[in-house]
Parts: sequence; C-alpha cells; structure tokens
Amino acid sequence: MPDAATFDKLVQALEFPREFFLDRDPEEIDTGAVSFRSFTKMSAKERDAAIAAGTMGLQLSAWVEERFQLPQPSLIDLSYETEPESAAAALRQHWGLGERPIANMLALLETKGVRIFSLAENTASVNAFSFWRDNKPYIFLNNFKTAESSIFDSAHELGHLVMHKHGDPKETRAAEREANGFASAFLMPSRDVRAQVQRPISTQAILGAKSRWRVSAMALSYRLHALGMLSDWRYKSIIMDLGKWGYRDGEPNGIQRETSAIWRKVLTQLWSERTTKNDIAKSLHLPLDELEGLIWNLAGPESRPGERELREVK
Repeated sequence: MPDAATFDKLVQALEFPREFFLDRDPEEIDTGAVSFRSFTKMSAKERDAAIAAGTMGLQLSAWVEERFQLPQPSLIDLSYETEPESAAAALRQHWGLGERPIANMLALLETKGVRIFSLAENTASVNAFSFWRDNKPYIFLNNFKTAESSIFDSAHELGHLVMHKHGDPKETRAAEREANGFASAFLMPSRDVRAQVQRPISTQAILGAKSRWRVSAMALSYRLHALGMLSDWRYKSIIMDLGKWGYRDGEPNGIQRETSAIWRKVLTQLWSERTTKNDIAKSLHLPLDELEGLIWNLAGPESRPGERELREVK
C-alpha cells in the first residue's frame, strides 16, 4: 500500500476515483480464451487496454444483471464443425432464420443472450474481441469503423463463440479464416445470394445489392468469388473498381449504424428512476468516460440525457 502522498498522486495522475484503488482486484479475463479481431498494427498497449475494457465490461454487466433480467444465452456448441459454411447453416437452423437476410445483427445477438459492449478510442486498432465467461458470451465491438464493418465483425466473433468455444483461437490463422468464412456464410446465405444476384455481375450490381445483406461492397464481392459466381479476373477487376471509388477503406452512402435495444431499454428505465450514467459509474467506482466507452454509440442518442437534464435531476 503506497503512502498517502503517493496515493493522492496516483489518483490525480490516473483520474480514477479513489475508491477504485481500494476495491478488491477484479477477476482477470483469461487471455487464452479471448479471440481478437485486430488490425496488424495492434500494439501490446492496445491489447492490454482491450483486456482491461473487458474486465470493466464484466463489472458493468454484473451490475446490470442484478437489476434487470436479460435474455439467456441460446448459442450452440459447434466446435466439432470444421466447415464454416456448415456451422453457419446449423446456427441459422437452430435460430429458425432460414435463408432470409438479417435485418438487425445487434438485436439478433442480444435476443440470443450475447452481451454486447463497445471499445473506446484507445483501442481503435482492435476490430473486436469475444469470450465466454460463466457460460455467458461477450462481444466487444469497435464503433469507429463503418456500420457494415461492425456487422461483419460481430458475425466474425459469433463464429469464434460457437466454433472455438473450447479452443485458443487468438494466434491461429486457421481460426481467423474459419471465423471469416462463418461470418460471410451467416450474413449472406449461399442460396439467397445465388437467387438475388443475377449474372453477369458488375460493380454497379454489387453496389446495388449489398444493402440487402447489410454488408460492405468488398464483403459481398468476396462472397460472390467464394461461391464461384465471379471468376478470378472479374473479382480482381471489381475490387480495383471499388478501391478507386472509395470502398476500400470506407463505405460511401453506407447504412445506418445499428444500436442496442437492451442498452436503450436499460438506460431509459434507469433514467425514469432518476438514475444516470454518472450514478452507475460512481456505483462501480469508475470514471464516467470509462463507462461511456463501454456503451459508446450503442444505446442511441435518445438514451443520452444532456447536461441540463442531468443538472435538473441532481
């Protein structure tokens, strides 16, 4: 235990509440069970920050579940399945989705018991990560990317949760390929894609069709190539076109970002009881910005009372 003067300096430098340092150490996440979907430039510092976010997310999740009844997990163990296409079809069948497009991926995951959190800006090089804890699945998403990319990332992490529940996928390229294949097949079922995209396939046709599955133009192009609907030459030509038109690093005229129905309901109910996010942060002994980082851009603007409203409550 540091002396009082050093303790004061730590509190001031780190900008965390004094009570945070006096709490019991939170249970650490087993990093061997975490699957990271990240950019190649992810640093050890960003990785550690993401793990810390996961730890605080567990604390927030426990706080919410003491007060609200959340959906129970309804995922199946597909660790025996080696083909992502088959795994995606099996989960779709289990959930009764058929071949139809998914209107809201975030809402689907939440109704099936997946706990969703966001990642703060200091972990911007981490696309997403997921893990199981106490038989509950957790996904943390980067909300600084396009809405289409976040949807694909969430499907990618869903693939890890069902296909790699008992494994250690974080360092294996094969596991990443499997999760990518799962996401592609889960979001864009082969029979629906074959029925909806007519040949010959042009770049404009892809731009017109991608909104059906709420995916990026690049993701749909990749799926069409994987299904044998685009030749190698045609696929490369379309990818070049998309790059020239600004679709390599973004999604011009993209879809609206999905928001969390559960977080919106939770925050709205708490707000009706005059409990603000600042109250939640104080209860957890966390800075408000750390709490905000965990639900940033998830609940939607209607669940974010302004400063004037907060002053009136207080």
